[in-house]
Order: sequence, then C-alpha cells, then structure tokens
Amino acid sequence: MREDKDIRVLIGDDHRIVREGLKQVLGDLANGPPEMVVAGEAQTGAEVLDRVAALGGPEGLDVVLLDIALPGRDGLDVLQALRKQWPALPVLMLSTYPEKQYAVRCIKLGAAGYLHKSADPDDMVGAVRKVAAGGRYVSPATAEALAAAVGSAAGQGADALSHREHQVFRLLTAGQTVSEIGARLGLAPNTVSTYRARILEKTGTKNDVELALYAERHAKGASAG
Repeated sequence: MREDKDIRVLIGDDHRIVREGLKQVLGDLANGPPEMVVAGEAQTGAEVLDRVAALGGPEGLDVVLLDIALPGRDGLDVLQALRKQWPALPVLMLSTYPEKQYAVRCIKLGAAGYLHKSADPDDMVGAVRKVAAGGRYVSPATAEALAAAVGSAAGQGADALSHREHQVFRLLTAGQTVSEIGARLGLAPNTVSTYRARILEKTGTKNDVELALYAERHAKGASAG
C-alpha cells in the first residue's frame, strides 16, 4: 500500500447502481484510518485500463475492484492485462457468479481475492483493507473451491477449459452466435468454431442446446455446493 493514509480504490463495473452502492459501503463502513477513497470509476474493460494508467497504477491506486462481466473486454482479460502491466497493484474480483464457478480461475490468473456481490458490507471493507495491505482475501466459500480444485487437479468438464475456451463457453451459453463471439473477442469465426469444438468435447456435449443445459446444471451444482 502507498505510504499516505488513504486507501485509493478504482471500481470497474458496468452498472451505475453497483458502483454507487460500493462507494457508499466503502465510505460509510471504513471506520478509522486508513480512510477509503474511490479514486476512479470505469464501465468497461478498456476504461478500467485507461483509468489505471491515468492514475499511475500502484503509484496512484491501492486496489482495483473489478467485475467479471464487463462489456467488451471482460474482467478476466482485464485482470490478466493489469497483472502484466502493474503486477504490484492488487485486484479484487467482484461477481454474481458462485465462488465454485470463478474464484479458482481468478486466483490462478493473479487476483488478490474474489468477492460475491452479495457479500456482507463489513466483509467487503475487510477484503479491501487486506489486499491493500498486500494480503490475499479468501472467503470460506473460495477456500472450499480452492480445496476442491486441489483435490481434482486434472480438472474435468468446464473446469478443464482454458481461459479463452471459458470465455467462448460463457458467451455460447448466453445465446451468442459464433460471429457475434468473434466480433466481441476479436477472433475469426473459424477460430471461434475451433474453440467451440474443443468445448463440446471437454464437456461431453454434442450441440449448443446440450451445452446450455450443461451450463445450467454446472451453475446449479456450484450454487448448491
């Protein structure tokens, strides 16, 4: 953390109501020094990177609160870019997805922690303080997900997908076409089709309908865990 008294935070989320809620939580519950200051906001992945650069990376920020489901360049891509360009800047991931679906993937990509958006406000403040001080925030649910991942290191199904395959998987199961996915991720349609074929093979599904049903079962299983 920087040596002055404030913890300076950048919030990357495409929903204004979420950003306002986070600002209120950090402002109202951060009792006692160091105070928390929202130094910047961003609605897209590209904006997050621009804002961080404008603020000087870790010279002007202590923590980035980053949503996974950002429009354009998604949060996982942005996380990788931040870790590459500013490895000393902690990134705390935010999501509505269950920990078992994304927490392990985020930690492996270098996130300092993973928070569900429904987390208790006190836990959120504690998580920001911890990662700003150089620590890692691991909730009980994330710890359970990490332990499960260690127990099945080889991975299977959706857990065995690479980062790019997982991006395509998420967009396919959201109903996007190969062309739409290619445009969003900057990939040729043939490349997307190749990723799709690998995803079907790894998940044991035969078409997009079966893949969508698989994704629904996977999400329910993660929530039930």
